[in-house]
Amino acid sequence: MAVTEPVRLEPAQSVDLRTDVAHSARMYDWYLGGKDNFPADRLAGEKVREVLPAVPQSAVQNRAFLVRATRFLAREAGIRQFLDIGTGIPTRPNLHEVAQGVAPEARIVYADNDPIVLAHARALLTSAPEGRTAYLDADVRDPARILASPEVRETLDLTRPVGLSLVAILHFVDDEDGAYDIVRQLMAALPSGSYLTLSCLTADFDPGPVNTAVGVYHAQGLTCVARPHAATLRFFDGLEVVAPGLTPTHLWRPDDLAPSPEAIAGGNIIYGAVARKS
Repeated sequence: MAVTEPVRLEPAQSVDLRTDVAHSARMYDWYLGGKDNFPADRLAGEKVREVLPAVPQSAVQNRAFLVRATRFLAREAGIRQFLDIGTGIPTRPNLHEVAQGVAPEARIVYADNDPIVLAHARALLTSAPEGRTAYLDADVRDPARILASPEVRETLDLTRPVGLSLVAILHFVDDEDGAYDIVRQLMAALPSGSYLTLSCLTADFDPGPVNTAVGVYHAQGLTCVARPHAATLRFFDGLEVVAPGLTPTHLWRPDDLAPSPEAIAGGNIIYGAVARKS
């Protein structure tokens, strides 16, 4: 039966966008060629691009990875419920558009604590009439609150498999802030047959420029961590990583079997993988 009732999102909710300081979500939007960014974001983004020219392509390749992974989960794995944490500024195609393009009845909960994302969250709520979407203003560092929220509990059935997406979010969480525990807590709450889609920044292929770019984020007061392959693979402990494993994003089940040099450069600074909970 179609579910079309509105989700919880106050239309007049006031948010402090702090447009005078750089913000990771708005910088990412700028990398993608979006318009939801401000001079401070563009200045910081340009500093990153100066030392790491591949960063705009990395954002494009990361987004393409999310699309392919979601399509795989909906089409091949039969997943009909998705929890996307660290959603970012809406960029088409959004996850629900991909999932509901395969299965219109799919249900999706988006979660993010970035004020700019909250300000644009209504773009994430355009569900197919057969399915449902919800938006939750919450921090990835508080998985218990996310899992206990009405948005999750009333939209998803946590006794049935869920596709959890943590795409390009955990490189903004230090190990000391519990990055690995966050993943463990979230996956522990999901039943067998659930999947984890995750991508994370790496300096394995271009250490000098990537580490310099990490320093630019730090100079803006933003956490940023570039993890090597082994450290990124730890996020999937106890899960069955599906083929082709943890790879640069442009190599994860690519639509184009002959990627351009730009795609390779962009994909080589972010690892991505999908894994199943048995």
